[in-house]
Amino acid sequence: MNLKTGILCLICFAGINTQAIDKKYELKSPDKKLSVSILTGDSTTYSVAYKGLNVVLTSAISMKLQNIELGKKVTINKAAASSGKEFNELTLSIKGDYAMVFRVYKEGFAYRFITNIKDSVKVISEQAVFNLLKSPAAFLQETDNYTSWEGPYVKYVSTELIANGKRATTPALFSYHDSGVELVIAESDLFDYPGMYVQKNGDQYNGNWAQYPTKTELGSWGNFVSVVKERAGFLASTTGKRTFPWRIVMVSVDDRDLLNNHLVRKLASPSILKDTSWIKPGKATWEWWHDALLPGADIPSGMPNRNTALYNYYVDFAAENKLEYLMIDAGWSDNYDLTKINPKNDVRGVIKRAKEKNVGVFLWCVGTTLLKDLDKNLDFLASIGAVGIKVDFFDRDDQLAMQWIETIAKEAAKRKLMVNFHGCSKPTGMEKTYPNIVNYEAVRGAESDKWDYTIDPAHHLLMPFIRMLAGPMDYTPGAMRNKTKAAFKPIDPGLPSGQGTRAHELAMFVLYDQPFAMLADSPVEYMKYPDIMQFLSAVPTVYDETKVLAAKIGEYAIVAKRKGEDWYAGAMTNWEPKDLELDLSFLKPGITYTADIYTDGPDAATNAEQYVHQTIEVTNRTKMKVKMAPGGGFAIMIKKSIFKK
Repeated sequence: MNLKTGILCLICFAGINTQAIDKKYELKSPDKKLSVSILTGDSTTYSVAYKGLNVVLTSAISMKLQNIELGKKVTINKAAASSGKEFNELTLSIKGDYAMVFRVYKEGFAYRFITNIKDSVKVISEQAVFNLLKSPAAFLQETDNYTSWEGPYVKYVSTELIANGKRATTPALFSYHDSGVELVIAESDLFDYPGMYVQKNGDQYNGNWAQYPTKTELGSWGNFVSVVKERAGFLASTTGKRTFPWRIVMVSVDDRDLLNNHLVRKLASPSILKDTSWIKPGKATWEWWHDALLPGADIPSGMPNRNTALYNYYVDFAAENKLEYLMIDAGWSDNYDLTKINPKNDVRGVIKRAKEKNVGVFLWCVGTTLLKDLDKNLDFLASIGAVGIKVDFFDRDDQLAMQWIETIAKEAAKRKLMVNFHGCSKPTGMEKTYPNIVNYEAVRGAESDKWDYTIDPAHHLLMPFIRMLAGPMDYTPGAMRNKTKAAFKPIDPGLPSGQGTRAHELAMFVLYDQPFAMLADSPVEYMKYPDIMQFLSAVPTVYDETKVLAAKIGEYAIVAKRKGEDWYAGAMTNWEPKDLELDLSFLKPGITYTADIYTDGPDAATNAEQYVHQTIEVTNRTKMKVKMAPGGGFAIMIKKSIFKK
């Protein structure tokens, strides 16, 4: 057996009563800090250690097909070591026409099954155990169903306090206070297979999946959601020659590293699209969050007046402020037949006018309606000039639903249509394979400000450390009626508010990963503040480089991002005020830059809309002391100086 450095066969022996030879391997990350021990034989187990500290204890993995159980009674035909630029890998080819692949990056560990079986197979069940050390703290988005990824996070000081059998979505974060280790369970490269949850089982967490749906009917909200009434006794029916999803354990000892952990994307399959020149990230004006209200405008507004004139107003606003898109939400067509256009809205005319002003239009639709005749509906959307679609109300991630999502992305790409998925499960890297997927919801976003108090600044500072590790998220920031903790109350219908300060809200456009980003509030509100629009017009939605300057889960974060030669920085705090230092040493030396800085005003603790905007010169030697109010933040736009020396 010829194994490369970092992978070592430690033990090989045959027990008298065993049917398989036990073999043990050790796999290390390129920086040698993370090590994984793998034991095969009658069963397959792994354990994970960081600098010698065991963070995942011996944990079993297997997959039961109708005629074979992968990972059990293992006879290895070949063990092959390899390494990439950022990882070391071990592939175990096993008798029974399958393989197990293990990878270790400095950011974490991942494994997957690969089958090479001639016929189709049924996956009866899968075993993915995460046997965590002791009883760590946990941040979990819990669920009792397989239909929602938009709940608030629940914080436990110890997993001992979690009821046995309680299920949570992934990514799921566990924190070891004694050692400072943060551990995140996630998955990647999910195709034609149900999504993974984690479920409390005694002292450990186990992977959990929705079984295959055998009976569905339309129901739930709007009576257009496909609701599962019966499920089969298996997870998936699929081809026998395939790769299965990666199971991931991310490990970090610095909260800053979590904000720059892209392991889900790294493990995802590469793009299948040859031409991506038509895929253009950008920002959109959008009417739904603020109920299409334009107070003081010279045209009727509000939800009953979503007509041609109103959408032309949004088009003009987008064009004047260099926003790339208009997002038209529900109401432009029949919910059950999207080819039946609302006669109040000449959507073709709006799209034509928008195109003349270099503004693209996304159109909302229901997932089940789109899928009734996918080719016909996508052809129709392309024919009227839409550049993208917002597809809503999947509310599932069983195998069939994941097939729907991939099929929509694939067929939309053929028509050069971008896709923003809503009412969907969390991303697992599919946006890398189909880069026309420009965003996903799967987060408790700004819409909840209309209904409850759950998305406060503490929530704003949990999402980037947990949900955003899965991929981009359509939180839909941009609230301009900013409220303190004491002043906030939900408003629906009408003009809702956001929790936290104006500067806190601006910082979201830097901190949050959102290639397709909404400006959720009313155009008339933004137009009152030309300096705010100066920032929102300029801030990119994708970047070339990210530097996390300071971070603590649920408490604060400062992130700087570069696009070309320009830098943007954003910071947010929870309801606790913070005094932090911004060190601009990441800038190129010897260059003077112009910085537009948006900070909390001196009275922002009582008036969350108060902010201060100033323009100053900075260099890489500049250090700034910044005070953040409760629920506060700051945002900075840094460009090469226009001032003369």
